[in-house]
Amino acid sequence: MNQEKKQFKIVSAKRTRYILPNILTLGGVCLGISSIKFSIDGNYSLAVIFILIAAILDALDGRIARLIKGTSEFGKELDSLTDFVSFGIAPAFVLYFWELYKYGKIGWAITLIFSICCVIRLARFNLTKIDSSELWKQNYFEGIPSPIGALLILMPLIYELSDLEKIFNLRITTPYLIVAISLLLISKFPTFSFKKISIPPKLTIILLLSIGLSFVSLMFFTFETLILFGICYFITIPIAFLTYIKKNNNISQNPSEEDHEDIL
Repeated sequence: MNQEKKQFKIVSAKRTRYILPNILTLGGVCLGISSIKFSIDGNYSLAVIFILIAAILDALDGRIARLIKGTSEFGKELDSLTDFVSFGIAPAFVLYFWELYKYGKIGWAITLIFSICCVIRLARFNLTKIDSSELWKQNYFEGIPSPIGALLILMPLIYELSDLEKIFNLRITTPYLIVAISLLLISKFPTFSFKKISIPPKLTIILLLSIGLSFVSLMFFTFETLILFGICYFITIPIAFLTYIKKNNNISQNPSEEDHEDIL
């Protein structure tokens, strides 16, 4: 009898490990679809915030799955489908109802372009495998990740929603920005993945404080903080390209050199 109870507990715990990350992933689907609903209602603030929360959940579900040993092929496929809904469809529709509808058929075409590029990027990401001799490439993505791409195309809307003084009319840049980000999504331009960052122990407290301050800033100055994050990310793009080229050249010149240190 005791053995049956023990076996039941083990099975239940194992199932829980798989269920919890997938619940977070499904939460992202709900947030993405809800953001479309809010944009139809004209509530663009909530639409952007829901996409932001979906991006935070997307960053957490995989890490939690690995932490509790709950990774699975089902979870991987579910995560990709969720990313397409939350970051490929939702932000494109939000911007269509906000601005792109004014451009008629061209506006709708631009909406479709972003969604298509996003699904291509996700499909390619799932098929990407890094050779054991090039583990340093784990520090980089090919192109911009879909969650970041979603937030970047929303920058004109976020700027309008912020309390910043409206010096620039970023609204008119919306279609051009979407096309540019769409191309970066499917490009092979190297960008930092930020998944494996080597932090000296002495700087751990500073990192934790920075993360805490970022969350507090997002709570009280959501749109202004997102603009700051967007500017910082744009700055990292050329830096990532230069460090990637430098690292690749060093490996090419010294093919026998084993270097598995993190770039950052």
